[in-house]
Amino acid sequence: MSTPDELLPTLAPIMKAIAAAVGPHCEVVLHDLSKREMERTIVAIENGHVTGRTVGGPSTNRGLELLRREAEDHDEYGYKGRTGDGRELRSSSVYFRDGDGHVIAALCINVDLTPLQAARAALDATLRPAVEDAPARDEEVFASDISEVLDRLIDGAIEQTGKTVALMDRDDRLSVLKFLDERGAFFVKRAVDRVARRLNISRVTAYNYLEQIRGTP
Repeated sequence: MSTPDELLPTLAPIMKAIAAAVGPHCEVVLHDLSKREMERTIVAIENGHVTGRTVGGPSTNRGLELLRREAEDHDEYGYKGRTGDGRELRSSSVYFRDGDGHVIAALCINVDLTPLQAARAALDATLRPAVEDAPARDEEVFASDISEVLDRLIDGAIEQTGKTVALMDRDDRLSVLKFLDERGAFFVKRAVDRVARRLNISRVTAYNYLEQIRGTP
């Protein structure tokens, strides 16, 4: 398969089958990553009420991070995610590549654990922790707008400095920019402007910091 359009006829019935078998608390999503338009990657979705997303919705922060390290294997199973209203998800994602090795699509399964947690005593075996040998990763952020995903990334970047913005020095701000750059945040349109406002620096300064981080002249 070389395009998401070619994948869709094959994957659409599989998506319906998974959603029907697991139940209404299981969301199945197909993202088109070939155009790199991260604000609107969702081309098919089953049980979108789980995260409140619809066709035409955005990527998550993991989709953004993938663009920074496309050559790596990003398939992952049984990791933790969280909805915008705080519900815990158990998620798996599989990525598809074209003949040149570029990622063109992602098939993602997100199970809302709320019904299972309500019956934890009876379903304890089902609710064992996420895959034990999975590497420590940021929680995946699901939102109906890419700006919400970006805001959560910025919050996390600021939090990891251990300081408020008012107390940050130059090194702290560089750390924030590096954190965000490594997670693909700047693939979001106007992300530099948004980050500059949050850090109380100019747009020019933010771009200068990015150049320093990336080692560009």
